[in-house]
Amino acid sequence: MNQELSGRLPSSSKSAAAKRRSRIWAIMMRDKFLYLLALPGLLFMVLFKYVPMWGIIIAFQNYSPYKGVLHSDWVGLEHFIRFFSNPDFMLLFRNTMAINLMNLVFYFPLPIVVALLLNEVVGKTFKKWVQSIVYLPHFLSWVIIVGITILLLSRTDGLINNLLTYFGFAKIDFLTNPKLFWILLTVQSIWKEAGWGTIIFLAAMAGLDPQLYEAAKMDGAKRLRQIWHITLPGIRNVILILLILRIGNIMDVGFEQVFLMANGAVSEVGDVFDTYVYRLGIQQGQFSFSTAVGLFKSVVGLVLVVIANKLAKRFGEEGVY
Repeated sequence: MNQELSGRLPSSSKSAAAKRRSRIWAIMMRDKFLYLLALPGLLFMVLFKYVPMWGIIIAFQNYSPYKGVLHSDWVGLEHFIRFFSNPDFMLLFRNTMAINLMNLVFYFPLPIVVALLLNEVVGKTFKKWVQSIVYLPHFLSWVIIVGITILLLSRTDGLINNLLTYFGFAKIDFLTNPKLFWILLTVQSIWKEAGWGTIIFLAAMAGLDPQLYEAAKMDGAKRLRQIWHITLPGIRNVILILLILRIGNIMDVGFEQVFLMANGAVSEVGDVFDTYVYRLGIQQGQFSFSTAVGLFKSVVGLVLVVIANKLAKRFGEEGVY
């Protein structure tokens, strides 16, 4: 009898596997147009996100373009030890964390606030105009944003300083004052991306059950109470997911913005991991060392996402995965 069972199990498992494959194939054929629609995005992810990951190994080598990746000398953790023992490490870490924490505290809540305000607007025409105005800066490049900033805040012929002089006040060094550099970056991020960030929250609010608001009105709840007890709890999971993703990017400041805004006067507070990698990797050709710095950033971001996701699930939320 045992022999009969042992002889039957492989055939049954094979038939189950065949049924599973046929079921998957039937689903793929049923949704073939959806898969074709997703194909360009999948190819982009594979070609530009996953395929380049094999280059991470040069972080453990003394990479030479002449020898190639396969024949360059292996040095293990030498570049990481050099990076962590470098006096610049703490400076880079401080600047990167400070800028991102300011964005997390001041920038992250603003799209939620703007979405709540737009959700309360009754007039559809006015709402569309406001949405278009607050979305517009997102489509401007950082070159344009920084150019506008310089035109407004330049000490010599900036609009703000000219107005200060006109009214009898002294000029302010906005662009060369290290104490104002982090604030300027945060204000730029808010102006450029806060409106665009409202899209996800507005979509989440649109999915809330209108009957909840009607029941709250019958119970005498005003608009603020409805927002606090219905709207915010209804989009809480979306807020948490975006917060987790934001925490995962806490080591990424945004190279283009910082690079364009930085100058010699603010180098002490404006040098971050991204500009450091550019300076050593691109300008000085230290490919292995700069790859090690980039790998360190990625690992820290991954660890933070995993920790934040576990904490979210421990408190009963869905999390990212």
